[in-house]
Amino acid sequence: MGFQAACCFVLLLCTGGSFSKPTLRKERVAHPDPPLSDLLHEDNQSFQYDHEAFLGKEEAKTFDQLTAEESKEKLGKIVDRIDDNKDGYVTTEELKNWIKRVQKRYIYENVAKVWRDYDVNKDNKISWEEYKQATYGYYLENPEFQDATDQHSFKKMLPRDERRFKTADLDGDSTATREEFTAFLHPEEFEHMKDIVVLETLEDIDKNEDGFVDQDEYIADMFSHEEGGPEPDWVITEREQFSDFRDINKDGKLDKEEIRHWILPQDYDHAQAEARHLVYESDVDKDQKLTKEEILENWNMFVGSQATNYGEDLTKNHDEL
Repeated sequence: MGFQAACCFVLLLCTGGSFSKPTLRKERVAHPDPPLSDLLHEDNQSFQYDHEAFLGKEEAKTFDQLTAEESKEKLGKIVDRIDDNKDGYVTTEELKNWIKRVQKRYIYENVAKVWRDYDVNKDNKISWEEYKQATYGYYLENPEFQDATDQHSFKKMLPRDERRFKTADLDGDSTATREEFTAFLHPEEFEHMKDIVVLETLEDIDKNEDGFVDQDEYIADMFSHEEGGPEPDWVITEREQFSDFRDINKDGKLDKEEIRHWILPQDYDHAQAEARHLVYESDVDKDQKLTKEEILENWNMFVGSQATNYGEDLTKNHDEL
């Protein structure tokens, strides 16, 4: 997601059938994060950045469920699995691979959790009609009960979902296999869905609907101006980032290719960046690899991160990943 990215798409899930009113919610598919090295780490005070970079705020709370001793014991077992070649060391590459495997497993487990809510006829496929009815059935059947906000969201999200569904439906049969539905829910993870990610991002930020993202729209997506209030330093820095790096052709606005370069950079790997950070912070003898002892010594940086399966590997016993 992801990664994170996350990752970042909120399901419009109706769990009670077509007559239970779902909450229409919308979030951007991709919220690009700058490289970890560009952000301030206050690891001598708190590991909140690492936990939230891996988990998000809610999932990071899993850390509080175990004592330090329990966490270290379970983390030690995870380290044994990360060490692919069983040489007693965890390299940056092994840690990166582990994080990516965990991300992928998280995505497929997420799809598995919601699959039965949409596969109404239990044919192991999800048709567009099944998805539409489960997600938007209430709004289709009860238009008189819609408030203005819901009506606006409904009219925007239904055709948007249909467009995304059709893009994910590679064989064009109006039904999604497990893999196609995964692409629908997590488009940022699939190459053939990248255009949809870019288009949806443009639609969300482009308030004047001119087909581009200007600097004010770019800033407004991350910062709300107070009446007469000055912009903080980080916003000024973001304006400079827009002019110096985001706006590649220097025409004062971002087109689709520039948006793609911004939110889906080909030269940046979040898992690689986090793996390098974890190794750098925990590598006591500076040999570019970690022993189990070094990881356990710095256990509270690892606990609750994607390296421990969004906290789940610390609260469950998994025989294999």
